[in-house]
Amino acid sequence: MKLLYDFSMTLLSILVKLLQNSRPKIRAFVEGRKNTFKEIQTFKENTKNPVAWFHVASLGEYEQAKPVIKQLKEKKPDLSIVLTFYSPSGYENVKKKKQEHIDLIIYLPIDTAQNSENFINLLKPSMVFFVKYDLWANYILEAKKQGIPLFLFSASMREDQVYFQIFGGFFRKTLRAFDHVFTQNERSIDLLRQIKITNCTQTGDTRFDRVSEISADPKSYPEIEAFCKGSKTIVIGSAWEEDMKIWIPWINLNSNYKFIIAPHDIHPDQIDLWASQIELPSIKYSSISDLQNESVLFIDNIGMLSSLYQYAYIAYVGGAFGKGLHNILEPLAFKIPVLFGDLKKAKKFPEAKISIDYGASAAVANFEDLKSTMEALEDATLYHSTCQAAEKLVKENRGSAKKIIEVVLKYTA
Repeated sequence: MKLLYDFSMTLLSILVKLLQNSRPKIRAFVEGRKNTFKEIQTFKENTKNPVAWFHVASLGEYEQAKPVIKQLKEKKPDLSIVLTFYSPSGYENVKKKKQEHIDLIIYLPIDTAQNSENFINLLKPSMVFFVKYDLWANYILEAKKQGIPLFLFSASMREDQVYFQIFGGFFRKTLRAFDHVFTQNERSIDLLRQIKITNCTQTGDTRFDRVSEISADPKSYPEIEAFCKGSKTIVIGSAWEEDMKIWIPWINLNSNYKFIIAPHDIHPDQIDLWASQIELPSIKYSSISDLQNESVLFIDNIGMLSSLYQYAYIAYVGGAFGKGLHNILEPLAFKIPVLFGDLKKAKKFPEAKISIDYGASAAVANFEDLKSTMEALEDATLYHSTCQAAEKLVKENRGSAKKIIEVVLKYTA
């Protein structure tokens, strides 16, 4: 299996170079990795501090990493933090502005045996962290070979993952290389123990720590506050076409609400199409200075959504009907009911079931579900209890990052 894995990584290296001019994302994937080793070399020449390396797939995993990075820096302020991304979308968004506690942001080179050896020999990290699921075997095994403490956190294991299949021996070896695995739930612990991994602890989802920080000090938008004034506002976050198919008919029947719609993809044609289908007057955020009596506000930029939920009476989070549910913990941290689509891959999003079990959320499969759920939430007693459930959910699940670093320090003292 190792030979097949190495062959697939080499083949990937060749293919992305051949196809780099076919799509902008592939080109960014290739171009962004051209100078990675030079960037590391320059970085190492300018710092003598020990290095903690965190690897994330994209933006979502970086949000999970932030509380852990913060806790680690508080305990070990002399550490330099190096952050690697696999996804161009994640890297490009984060690279735009300086990130607190991060000393170097780079792409992770493709996981060939040679790249992993060169990378670790050059960076010389004193500890390595992988977040959730983006596990690259050669990097992990090389770090293990060199005796570098290895940690995986916010892990969410499922029966259908390769580690638990008959043919998954090589990948089980990779998972066993970690000095400690921190999981989101007890089911993950059970699965890990089935493959004889006992160095694991349930610490929960670090995103609860992150969303608590955001909700405690959200960015203020006076112009949006003015838009929402005098009306209950529904925030539809990370909206896809499938989400809007059930929401647009409901919006057209409920002019007593204000609506803030933040599309997953900020595409002008898509926003214009939705606006044409909505019978209420709408405006884009980029034109909000011309605000008059509009009832629908389209957010046509990136980076505002996590703070927009402060203005919501009820929130809906998109993605469940398609590639995957977006972050429902952000609105829950503002102590409001949160709705989302009927999940196709429920096991990939354990936070959805947890929030439903608490009574803080509801899944809607179609327009009729949405209609009945929204009608139910018009009852003041039910609405209040749902808000209390959201508050309880977030409060009871905070503290994951602190628990993780307490264990990490035992390995790295």
